Amino acid sequence: MSVEFTILMPCLNEEKTMGECIRQARRGAEKLGLSYEILIADNGSDDNSREIAEKCGARVVVVPEKGYGSALIGGIKAARGRYVIMGDCDLSYDFTNLEGFVSGLREGADLVMGNRFKGNIEKGAMPFMHRYFGVPLLSFMGRVRFRTNVGDFHCGIRAFDREKTLALGLSCTGMEFATEIIGKFAMSGAVIKEIPADLRCDGRNGRSHLRSIRDGLRHLFLMMKH
Repeated sequence: MSVEFTILMPCLNEEKTMGECIRQARRGAEKLGLSYEILIADNGSDDNSREIAEKCGARVVVVPEKGYGSALIGGIKAARGRYVIMGDCDLSYDFTNLEGFVSGLREGADLVMGNRFKGNIEKGAMPFMHRYFGVPLLSFMGRVRFRTNVGDFHCGIRAFDREKTLALGLSCTGMEFATEIIGKFAMSGAVIKEIPADLRCDGRNGRSHLRSIRDGLRHLFLMMKH
């Protein structure tokens, strides 16, 4: 079945938030009258995430190779939509508000990035060091390295043309995937648009998969490598 948009969520033990994220995505897509699917790229959950996703009407693809990037690459390959809107399924992003991503893609952008610093960051949603040091510094380095104006390299909600993304040959398996996709799009001369994105508190009670120092170094090494 062919659809225009795939709403893709990488998943690793998200049973607490999965159902509500899917319901929000459905409301957001139907509000805009989209032809869509909701796809969960499960990366080895051992809780009830898959069962909840299927019960809520999402399609689930299992990606055995571990890592955030691995889950997303597997999900992009399995997507049926011309366009993919990806976002974390921990309730930190509002899937009911997809209009900016949809219009950006339809107007010709190859990649539409959310920018949390241009939106509203809920109190407690982003650690102090991430907000005022880590993310701004790595984003600045990414702008210089890849000659792009993207202001928030690590925003977890973004949208892109599926075929053009597959053509980039993305290979990063970890959190550095977030930088790789921007860098490769920028170096290819693609059209990149940035829109405000609100960030809310993680709905999993602080069980983040992010490891600040390790993942920050992976982003840094990727920029040095390229």
